[in-house]
Amino acid sequence: MARILTVPNVLSLFRILLVPLLVVVLLTKFEGKELVGLAVFLLASLTDFLDGFIARRRQQVSRLGKMLDPAADKILVSAALISLIELDVAPAWMVMVILAREFLISAFRSLAAGEGIVMSASLLGKTKTALQIIAISLLIINEHLGEFGKLAPLSLWLAMIATLVSGVEYLVRYGPAVVNGSRT
Repeated sequence: MARILTVPNVLSLFRILLVPLLVVVLLTKFEGKELVGLAVFLLASLTDFLDGFIARRRQQVSRLGKMLDPAADKILVSAALISLIELDVAPAWMVMVILAREFLISAFRSLAAGEGIVMSASLLGKTKTALQIIAISLLIINEHLGEFGKLAPLSLWLAMIATLVSGVEYLVRYGPAVVNGSRT
């Protein structure tokens, strides 16, 4: 049990537990909800960085963590983006493009793992994550941006493009090995 409850795994679980709070905050009307929602989202995003950093630094990389971390990421991003559709600040079609790629690559990653292939995060994949965090953050506080309000939809476009391009990158880089069942 002690091996399961490593700091990185607890951080991933904490990120998942923050998701319902984020959704409630975003979809409930009260004064300052955007700033509270941004704080919750950024705290959850920070745990994404910290869990991987701590896992590598303390050599606490585990099979559970390898599954839990990306699942927590997808749950957080999905819940935030779907909430932003409900708030009418994110177009549903763009959110669906982003989420379709996320789940496609997650399925592909699972297939690769079954073949013994580790799909390491690429620089483009990390850039995609950063752009998604920026876009979601700006969309959450869009009403408070004033003249800079155009940055939010622009950032969503950039996040969507990076999401698609990084998805293609993973498929091109790992596709042949996964299809042929060979390790890279």
